[in-house]
Amino acid sequence: MNNLCTACPRNCRVDRTEAVGFCAVGNSFRVARAALHHWEEPCISGTRGSGTVFFSGCNLKCVYCQNFEISHNAFGKDISDERLFKIFDELIALGAHNINLVNPTHYALRLAELFKKKKPSVPVVYNTSGYEKAETLKELDGIVDIYLTDLKYCDSKVSKKYSKAEDYFDFASQAIREMKRQQPEDVFDADGIMQRGVIIRSLILPGNVSQAMKALDFVADNFTNEAIVSLMSQYTPCGECEEYPTINRRISKREYATVLNHLDSLGFENAYVQELSSAKEEYIPPFDLTGV
Repeated sequence: MNNLCTACPRNCRVDRTEAVGFCAVGNSFRVARAALHHWEEPCISGTRGSGTVFFSGCNLKCVYCQNFEISHNAFGKDISDERLFKIFDELIALGAHNINLVNPTHYALRLAELFKKKKPSVPVVYNTSGYEKAETLKELDGIVDIYLTDLKYCDSKVSKKYSKAEDYFDFASQAIREMKRQQPEDVFDADGIMQRGVIIRSLILPGNVSQAMKALDFVADNFTNEAIVSLMSQYTPCGECEEYPTINRRISKREYATVLNHLDSLGFENAYVQELSSAKEEYIPPFDLTGV
């Protein structure tokens, strides 16, 4: 049996049962936090919160990552499959509207195997950076109810500089097409809580507003008004930002207004927009093994 990992675009071909991959974790599920989260989009968090499970490790290396401790340094605790299911049950018992798998890319194939045996009784949210292989996502067809994906960059020089992924857009654009193929219709319950669908996030980076604008253009050109976009202004300098002066600050009011005006010009029927006040460190959850 071939255990060499090619699940994500890195294709690092490491046997993760014996070593760690580019993602910095092995084959076991490593989790840094599991708790109700109230700061996702309203249709995800609802009134009771989203049952978020933060996986350690990451196949991107964003220099500004607000979850740097777990994404780059892989802080967390290795748990069994049985414990992961138990965590899902505990979050649902607390009232979670959904099970929100945060940064699950490097565990996608393992999750697919797991959910074919048993699936939570609430919608499953796949909360991803967008740096995915479409063929890997195909294994999640019929398993993932909601794709909550980033579209961080459109230009390869920028994605290489800030996330060490020159081919980010090539993969992310195809991944989004696959997500929309699986979930072509956005479905909500009577309370406005999403049950199925796709939300495409665009984070405004300081000094790089063109990336957010081009991301919105891509969605408008390819999905017309059949997509929900979420414009995010929450950027807060974290990680290694001191080494990158351009992004070592929060976005300005002018940058925010520029992208917001562009969003309005595209005529999206369904869009979420964060206020500038969202750029606060207190919105970053503590990674202290809560709920693990």
